[in-house]
Amino acid sequence: MLAKFGPAGNPDAFYESGRSASVDVPAWLAEQNLSAYEYQCSRGVRIKEQTARAIGLEAAEYGVSLSIHAPYYISLATEDETIAANTQKHFFKTLEAARWMGADRIVFHIGGPGKQDRITAMERAKRAFAIILEESEKRGLLGGIYLLPETMGKQNQLGNLEEVLELCKLSQWVMPAVDFGHLHAVTGGKYTSATEFIDVFERIGEVLGAGVAKQLHIHFSKIEFTKAGEKRHWTFADPFGPPYEPLIQACAERGYAPRVICESAGTQAIDAQTMQRLYFSLLSCDSGREEVLKSDGPHRIIGVDGGL
Repeated sequence: MLAKFGPAGNPDAFYESGRSASVDVPAWLAEQNLSAYEYQCSRGVRIKEQTARAIGLEAAEYGVSLSIHAPYYISLATEDETIAANTQKHFFKTLEAARWMGADRIVFHIGGPGKQDRITAMERAKRAFAIILEESEKRGLLGGIYLLPETMGKQNQLGNLEEVLELCKLSQWVMPAVDFGHLHAVTGGKYTSATEFIDVFERIGEVLGAGVAKQLHIHFSKIEFTKAGEKRHWTFADPFGPPYEPLIQACAERGYAPRVICESAGTQAIDAQTMQRLYFSLLSCDSGREEVLKSDGPHRIIGVDGGL
């Protein structure tokens, strides 16, 4: 099994090619030798069933693994009953869209702590998320689709690595989404060496099992930050961190096979290709996408301790 690379949302180059509809993205990605795509519902789930199913069919045709980014409005630790109810609706609507599309992963933000201390807020978030998981199971929405809390890049947000792992312990259908740009920002510039990246994979393996760590869902981009954390996403051509080379080196040398979603500002497909080229060069593979398509493709994690 090999790593997969692709963009978050539709890159500038996609529109510059004369295309505009997301249903055309999988074929375009195949032309770029990329095999992953994260559809953006960050401003709300507005996609129609017909469109979602069409994207899913195209993705299956071209061997593109699909994930969805859930709305930013999710707030698991909220004390506001209306926001809590809306948070549940955002999860259910995103799960429904993922089932239409054939996406196997949904990335979401935990939300902020509000006026609560972090420990109290996380306990509230875990209780709220447990209810969502239970109701999703009852509605038949969860099987085969993983919910991925994301590591966050601002000091005032819930979502450091340990907080993410706490949510992941609640169900076999929960796995982490590690945004190394966010971790770089929130730690004031760490994650510049292979050892630092490897430490994250190993910590996830300790808590959730080696199988989850090996097939980690990763967001990557270069990020400008302040003392408060993340400020702005940039491109690989810009003079910001973290560097992608140590991450790719760690993946190639340790046999990690993550799905790497690039979140560069507009150049996310170009920069995903850059990471993919380095990955295959380190593996001494010249066949690029053909090697990706020979891998196991979309997979199912069958338990926290049971591996793949």
